[in-house]
Amino acid sequence: MNAVPLVAERAEQSPLLASLLAVALASVHLLTMYAPHRSSTRGRQLLSLGAGTSVAYVFVLLLPEIASAAAEVRTMYEGQFFAEQLVFLAGLAGVVAFYGLEVYAAHHFDSDGEGETSPGRYTIHVGSFTVYSALIGYLLFHQEVEGALNLVLYTLAMGLHFLNFDRGLDRRHGDAFEGTGRWVLAGATLLGGGVGLVTQISELALGMLLGFVSGGLVFNTFKEEVPEAARGLFRPFLVGSVVYSVVVLLI
Repeated sequence: MNAVPLVAERAEQSPLLASLLAVALASVHLLTMYAPHRSSTRGRQLLSLGAGTSVAYVFVLLLPEIASAAAEVRTMYEGQFFAEQLVFLAGLAGVVAFYGLEVYAAHHFDSDGEGETSPGRYTIHVGSFTVYSALIGYLLFHQEVEGALNLVLYTLAMGLHFLNFDRGLDRRHGDAFEGTGRWVLAGATLLGGGVGLVTQISELALGMLLGFVSGGLVFNTFKEEVPEAARGLFRPFLVGSVVYSVVVLLI
């Protein structure tokens, strides 16, 4: 059997640029409370624009990266049982994990009229998104596709994603999120980026991380960002999805 590399080769990219973009992503968590309210026209436009961008990112950029990672894993671990499938199973695990936490929170902390503002539900939401934000920060330094432009596109999509799910947390948890939650998420993003800067992981582990984040992204995008028809605006959604897709396809 051929020897398998223990670590994946880091994409040729600027650590300085990735660090600056990690700070930018963390800043989104801190500044989201100042964005237009979701019920306003500008807020609805921003929500729909972000939703379109996130959906385009998933289907045009992220899923091909997952497929590329799976193909590399298949080549590196040829003949080893389920090596390639683990990348896609990690994506499924991301969906299942976030859905499971949401169901648990709804069933255990959604009574007596407190619902969304209960401490238990707040802890579950902020805790899960803390891990999620840290992984997204980490992946700034471990991209399947090389180049500064790819990093910027990743940051743009994740920034709009952060903006929209943070607005959802702010709507549900109000003062608790504005007081502590946003700082926790910002810190987690920077911590994940810091760990990504100084560590390397195997190609299989990187593929599984990409898969898990993609699963969480798909679930949270369709749960939080794709608005109900009554609140959504189709034109901003279309603009976000088309413009982002065109830019990605032209690079």
